[in-house]
Amino acid sequence: MAVTVNKSIDIDADAATILDVLADVEGIPSWSPVHKKCEVVDRFDDGRPKHVKMNVSIIGVNDEQLVEYTWSENEVSWTLVESTQQKAQDGRYTLTPKDNGTHVEFELTVDPKIPLPGFLVKKGTKTILEAATEGLRQQVVG
Repeated sequence: MAVTVNKSIDIDADAATILDVLADVEGIPSWSPVHKKCEVVDRFDDGRPKHVKMNVSIIGVNDEQLVEYTWSENEVSWTLVESTQQKAQDGRYTLTPKDNGTHVEFELTVDPKIPLPGFLVKKGTKTILEAATEGLRQQVVG
């Protein structure tokens, strides 16, 4: 069964700075405890990652996945190409400029191959949301 979660945060930086941090996919394991290793397979002409291999671990479930990114001026999204533990995954950061920074909306939908107990799903999504918002904020502003 697919699960969709979302969370927003305000970050005291412009959208371009935040997108630069997100584009440094090899650095994601330094601020996201879910990500163990990220490797760029290929890039778009502008240098942004296109396909990325990731090793992730959440609530004791280890997954090797390949995702495909899409970039725009105020958004980055990705979709799952292949995975050992998931049928599908779609994620997105949407960045909206504000007077003193950027409002960041994070949304993630995952569809695991095996059913997981509700308490594990809740614990896992809490960890993911915290890394995706507060972890990102800490990485951007220090």
